[in-house]
Amino acid sequence: MALKTFVKISNVNNLSDARYCSGMYVNLMGFSLEKDNEYYVNPTAFKEITDWLSGLEYVAEFSNSHPAQILETLAQYEGFSFIQIEERLHLPMLKNTSYALIYKYTLTNEDELDELLDYAITLKENNVMLNLEAESAMEITPVVQEKIKNIAAKCELLLGFGFDDKNIEQLLESTPLKGISMKAGHEIRPGIKDFDELADILETLELEG
Repeated sequence: MALKTFVKISNVNNLSDARYCSGMYVNLMGFSLEKDNEYYVNPTAFKEITDWLSGLEYVAEFSNSHPAQILETLAQYEGFSFIQIEERLHLPMLKNTSYALIYKYTLTNEDELDELLDYAITLKENNVMLNLEAESAMEITPVVQEKIKNIAAKCELLLGFGFDDKNIEQLLESTPLKGISMKAGHEIRPGIKDFDELADILETLELEG
């Protein structure tokens, strides 16, 4: 079994969610490593969870930690392949580490997509994946979809908003996305409040056979 597209799950903090997502063959599983984050997973818990899993890669997720602190934190863990950060200025400081990089950007309005289109070239040149989320339940209008399509043509883009099990296949067919990102925990993404909806999307993406 496999999925029709690349999938990243964020904010994983318990074994049941982790095992379900692993069993659905998601590609990346993200864990928050900042102690002030409600989804924080300490080194012991991370090992206990991931010892049960196989066949996927792990993302160390940070919101505002300085690169020096990020690397110091990661020294306490084993098994991460990716670092996800939200501070653009920190990307060059982590470029030459052994980790692949994901830049998470949270939209507050659709005009920001125009600026991201210019920045997408820099992300591509530096092999940085873009995880694009939205602050509110932003709708993917035809205009927004066209802008997302243009960004996805310039860098590896994970879309983290505006889809459900009804429209996800159409979005994937019409937009050159790298894949999608969703959140586990008690809020999967804006507008989705329970794990069942994440499961609905993953099951929609299952390949037959």
